[in-house]
Amino acid sequence: MTTISRRGFLAASAAFSAGLVTAPTLTRAAAADGFRTLRAEPVSAPLLGPDRPTAGLWGFDGRAPGPVLRHRVGETLRVRLDNRLPMPTALHWHGLRLPNAMDGVPGLTQEAVPKGETFDYAFDLKDAGTFWYHSHQRAWEQVARGVYGVLIVDEAEPPQVDQDLLLVVDDWLLDRDGRFVEETLGALHDWGHGGRMGNVVTVNGRVRPDISVRRGERLRLRLLNPSNALILALTFGSLRPTVVALDGRPCRPHPVSENGLLLGSGQRADLMMDVDAEPGARIAIADQAYDDPAPVAHIAVADDVLRETPLDAPLALPGFEAAPVLDLETAVTADLLMQGGAMGTMDEAVYNGQRMGWRDLVRVNRVWAFNGVAGDLDTPLLEVPRGRTATVAIRNDTRWPHAMHLHGHHFRIVERNGRPVPDAPWRDGEMMGSGETMRIAFVAEEPGKWLLHCHMLEHSAGGMMTWLRVT
Repeated sequence: MTTISRRGFLAASAAFSAGLVTAPTLTRAAAADGFRTLRAEPVSAPLLGPDRPTAGLWGFDGRAPGPVLRHRVGETLRVRLDNRLPMPTALHWHGLRLPNAMDGVPGLTQEAVPKGETFDYAFDLKDAGTFWYHSHQRAWEQVARGVYGVLIVDEAEPPQVDQDLLLVVDDWLLDRDGRFVEETLGALHDWGHGGRMGNVVTVNGRVRPDISVRRGERLRLRLLNPSNALILALTFGSLRPTVVALDGRPCRPHPVSENGLLLGSGQRADLMMDVDAEPGARIAIADQAYDDPAPVAHIAVADDVLRETPLDAPLALPGFEAAPVLDLETAVTADLLMQGGAMGTMDEAVYNGQRMGWRDLVRVNRVWAFNGVAGDLDTPLLEVPRGRTATVAIRNDTRWPHAMHLHGHHFRIVERNGRPVPDAPWRDGEMMGSGETMRIAFVAEEPGKWLLHCHMLEHSAGGMMTWLRVT
């Protein structure tokens, strides 16, 4: 995968290290009709420390990132979006199986919610897991400013752990005074290259926090990469975490790779591990995806010991063996060619129904294309009846990595670079390196229009989006 030089931390941010603050759960009382209000609004957040609030951010209920919503599987989520931003917005519920009208994609499933107005989202929570919600209107700006939050759906019988911790790893582009950099939003350089990259990395809105644990504790770590374009490859020092879920779906337990836990934009992972480090140890969680590995947080082992013998319960989540049955023999099929970007081979594409040359596409920031179309959503990539299997063969003919995300469904990779992939985990997003190919398969579920796009948000806005119709 392309190596990209990380922009250094601001010098001022290096001095701030606080204890881990898990994002708070939404506690505002529900209205008489059962809806809880999420107020989208401009906020200031102490990204660089309590005495240095960052201006220029947007979020929910005075926070950026927004509050954590927590429910149990089988419950009904009822959220009223109250838009107090200076522009329209909408909420996409990332990774969830839900009615198409609730998917939150302006121009495809709903109209954007104007400033000063509200929109009600209500749907049953079919699956337990780690999910998130975020703006899908000008996402390249609104998500970069903090218009997102986490949704945790607990199992009916959660696994036995001593701590259930959330780690939201994001990057922010700030100036030397700690203010959010607005001037480069929408910059063509970012759109045509690797996307907007920050110079300050936070975990739950804090720079390099400490995670306090005790020897012998069993941890569940829920990790989310909500960034516009940052790629993470997280390592855990001497600790040995087990991956038990990916993108909210339980998977066959397996250790984190020696190359690190790879998370592209929008991806999540649940880890479980028994803390076997000695009291007093301080272990870095580091990102080694780039050419200058850096810690993003530290696990600090307290002096007292909880237990010397690990719990008997398995390091696994229930339900990882259950999965939809893929019928590849009768699948509805489609091909998807990804082109464009800096140093690419694309010299023309269709935009707004007209074929345009590269220079004209650059003038309107449409520098990527799927199957020769630069983001027009007039025609679906494919139509598939509900209950049928569909496959999409994707080829990345660009010089850049991409994080492909399918709305409303989880898929399996059945082939990568011409080779079968047996027993791949179910995911709603997957990273693709330059020149790679993969074939994904899924079972069409809820009828409606479902977006398929690169979740590196500048790439999506620049033309890397299409959709499929479930009939």
